[in-house]
Amino acid sequence: MVLIFAVLVLAPAAVQAADPLVVWHAYRGAEEEALNRVAEQWNEANPEQPVRLLPIPYEAFANRLTSAIPRGHGPDVFIAAHERAADWDRSNLVRRLDGEIEAEAHFPITIEALTYGDHLLGVPLAYKSLALFYNRDLIEAPPETTDELLAIAREHSDRDAGTYGLAYEANNFYMHVPWVFGFGGAIFDDDDGEFALASDETVASFEFADRLVNREELVPGEPTGSLVAHLFGSGESPMAISGPWFLGEIGDDVDFDIAPIPRISETGNPATPFLTVEAAFVSAESERPEQAVEFAEFLASEKMAVERALTGLQPVSTRAAYDDARVGEHPILSKFRDQKESSLPMPNDPRMRSVWEPAGQALGQVLRGAVSAEVALAQAERRFALYTRPPPEPRNPTPLVIGLIIFTLAALTYGTWRFRRDRVWAKMKASLPAYVYMAPAIVGMLVLIVVPFVVGAAVSLFSHVEGEFTYVGLANFVDIILSQEYGLTDPHSFYFTLAVTVAWTAINVALHVSIGLGMALLLRDPWMRMRGIYRVLLIIPWAIPNYITALIWRGMFHQQFGAVNALLDLVGVEPVSWFSQFATSFTANVVTNTWLGFPFMMVVTLGALQAIPTDLEEAARVDGASRWQRFRHVTWPLLKPALIPAVVLGTVWTFNMFNIIYLVSGGAPDGSTEILISEAYKWAFGRQEQYGYAAAYAVLIFLVLLGYGLFSGQLETHDPAKKGD
Repeated sequence: MVLIFAVLVLAPAAVQAADPLVVWHAYRGAEEEALNRVAEQWNEANPEQPVRLLPIPYEAFANRLTSAIPRGHGPDVFIAAHERAADWDRSNLVRRLDGEIEAEAHFPITIEALTYGDHLLGVPLAYKSLALFYNRDLIEAPPETTDELLAIAREHSDRDAGTYGLAYEANNFYMHVPWVFGFGGAIFDDDDGEFALASDETVASFEFADRLVNREELVPGEPTGSLVAHLFGSGESPMAISGPWFLGEIGDDVDFDIAPIPRISETGNPATPFLTVEAAFVSAESERPEQAVEFAEFLASEKMAVERALTGLQPVSTRAAYDDARVGEHPILSKFRDQKESSLPMPNDPRMRSVWEPAGQALGQVLRGAVSAEVALAQAERRFALYTRPPPEPRNPTPLVIGLIIFTLAALTYGTWRFRRDRVWAKMKASLPAYVYMAPAIVGMLVLIVVPFVVGAAVSLFSHVEGEFTYVGLANFVDIILSQEYGLTDPHSFYFTLAVTVAWTAINVALHVSIGLGMALLLRDPWMRMRGIYRVLLIIPWAIPNYITALIWRGMFHQQFGAVNALLDLVGVEPVSWFSQFATSFTANVVTNTWLGFPFMMVVTLGALQAIPTDLEEAARVDGASRWQRFRHVTWPLLKPALIPAVVLGTVWTFNMFNIIYLVSGGAPDGSTEILISEAYKWAFGRQEQYGYAAAYAVLIFLVLLGYGLFSGQLETHDPAKKGD
């Protein structure tokens, strides 16, 4: 009896006591190794309360937090950058730590970054900012002013030879921020907090970037992180602007050093990058908040900070860690500590997330010479106002509830009547084995398709603000359909995006069918040898995951280093900036998706061709029919029954082909190549999490495709060829 009591009572209690604290993080490489070492030391010292580290992909980190924590499935502690701390606080996702940690143990700037409304929201662990990397084999001393920067860059720039004096992602607004603040600009006004990017000072910073990239060609156009790493690592650029993450991209054979970004010669101000503070946040839903806070403080303790600094090369926020000579005199960490003095904490204002897209588009417009800096920034201001507009007014949900009740009762009444009239139960019993076999598919369809669709359709009737959903009726649909905030030719207009989506779908499907059909006809001919090998090779584009193919084609369309422009150069054609104009950017998307889509149509056509009796074509040939006549009157009519479903399916796939748009053009220029699904994604995850608005987009996409499906069905029903049959 005692044994049974111990098993049933004491054992579960022991298991519960040993349940680990769950810690989410997005670290990789050396930083993850450092965190693992810290966790091991904690577990050795606290076996009764261990921690379990759970790595989460960076891209999905924030969305998983906002969905998991309110439902009690989130972590006890999570490590993340500070810029969304205010959002998490206003959504009640994090525990406020006022008076629970020793703020004086950390650099004041890191405490400032984690403070919102006089509340401390996390334990600072490390800070990251941009700095100037320079190759000591090519440069004796780093520049201290932008005039010196320009002089050194001119000495090492030769576009024909593929060398640039400075490498950084000039088209990335985050990388441009040091120039904005250095020229005296601001993002939010210090007095009233209003959007202040459209200023003369920011115009000057944009013109400086244009000078670097276009007028003097000291910085590569269309730069990417991998290109910057290649240019600096190969010695083709003696200077680069990046952050601590750049260290892993530099080869061991490069003798480099780090210095603060030079001050602006025209203003005398230091170039001021954003400072991002990584912190340990305690979940508001943690069942063991005291232990969670204790572990967060353990991460930031002096000994563990030294461990993270030396193993993970993190510029830690704990002051005492720099008393250790290995950290304080470290050739890399000490330089980022110096850069910290002329950095500015990234605002944790929730509106900050709506700055990146309009500011980045404005910078891109200036760098490709589309408009002046003044016009670009004025447009950015309008876009920011659009993204941060107040939600629709709440509506009374009573009419909706009454309507749903009436509809449900009517549907049940009608269903019961039909059930009895058609003797459905008797028919189901007669076909019971068939329903048993179909049950898994039916359940899967309900769980994976029907339920998510119903939930999404319901969300379209609400607005989402800081974790709260408010019923607004059809306001989201009215806003989208009427396009009250922008003209019909604006890329944000539903009708403009719909037109782009329809053109995108029609062109792609036409190319898929024509190329796939042509390839299938060639591979069917008996005179072609090694047809099996050709079939395997032509299916490869379809077999490779489309996101990998999209990234490859994105690189191939690069203006300066892409294979496509290299081929054009061989035939005497000037390199094309593929993503600077709508026509060329749209073409790049179409070419990529055509490469991915034609193998499917080819396989379908090959299968259908195998089913066509050769006697029919042979008889037509004997009767004197030409190759074209045999195809038109014999082959094509027999192919249509197989091709029509494939075309319908291909149309739906292409209509919602998110990966290609997102990874190849990214909607460039200025969102004009977005399709409906990618535009909905941006409203959901890039513009203040307007989930209701994005869900309304999704419902409209469904209605468009439903209409297309019904129309296609009618065409197939009234097909004259089928009537003849």
